[in-house]
Amino acid sequence: MKIAVIPARGGSKRIPGKNIRPFHGKPIIAYSIEAAAESGCFDAIIVSTDDDAIADVARSYGAEVPFKRPPELSNDTIGTIPVTAHAVRWFEENRGPLDLACCVYATAPFIRAEDIRRGLELIDSMGGDYAFSVASFGFPIQRAIRILPNGRTGMFQPEHFNTRSQDLEEAYQDAAQFYWGRPKAWKAGTPMFSEAAVPVILPRWRVQDIDTEEDWKRAELMFGALMATN
Repeated sequence: MKIAVIPARGGSKRIPGKNIRPFHGKPIIAYSIEAAAESGCFDAIIVSTDDDAIADVARSYGAEVPFKRPPELSNDTIGTIPVTAHAVRWFEENRGPLDLACCVYATAPFIRAEDIRRGLELIDSMGGDYAFSVASFGFPIQRAIRILPNGRTGMFQPEHFNTRSQDLEEAYQDAAQFYWGRPKAWKAGTPMFSEAAVPVILPRWRVQDIDTEEDWKRAELMFGALMATN
């Protein structure tokens, strides 16, 4: 069996009500639930939340909320792996063994069913413990600039001041959409950003992490532009 786990705690500080805030006509979590359902990959789509309002919205879009996330997993410092591991353990104890669990972020309006399916194909074909979405950085990270305590600027890697961008190794970022994983890896807390994982490469124009109001506004503009071209 395969399940999707959508972590969606209440009490977001930087974007109040973030997980169910309206985004282009519907709660933002709805995009993740619908993409998971459309992928056809899952025997169950579970939302892990401590918030009754989030639970009600999730159920209205077809997800299950079979448990309430415990307080120790509901603070703003808890990571993706322990939350997903809790859902995996609950499912195995209450419904039976799992083959794979895919953590799908609740604020990922650009997520697509075909990318979720591609992640499943990659973890099946290439092995490993995880397969997760990534996108390339738009600028060479080796030439990144920092602002110094005195207000001036400096390079993180000044040795690359004269290196051509095409001669630098390309770097990738977590696309913050989905993370396929084997139950044993989730439960063991196996680090994800490592050789244990296979990358599912997405185009930059379909990737926007949403952590601040500025991120939210950028995502709305990007989404509107994509809708206008379809």
